Amino acid sequence: MLEYRYDTQLLIEGKDLDEDGINAYFTENFQGDCLLAVGDEELIKIHFHTNEPWKVLEYCSTLGEIYDIVVEDMDRQARGLKG
Repeated sequence: MLEYRYDTQLLIEGKDLDEDGINAYFTENFQGDCLLAVGDEELIKIHFHTNEPWKVLEYCSTLGEIYDIVVEDMDRQARGLKG
């Protein structure tokens, strides 16, 4: 079994988004790995492996509009099932 089950990806559209601040918040508040939070002050792409994707979505929704949300179950994928 994988340590972190869910591959969570989304875009955040907003104003004055802080890539470094978002990275720091994830590191301090969420358990997971493979964090990617890149973009600019108006658009950030998030990629994160976690067991609690709902917490990621909740936090990101406080930063701006979230869309193109994908949460894939990597454990199911590893077993050859659709995620």
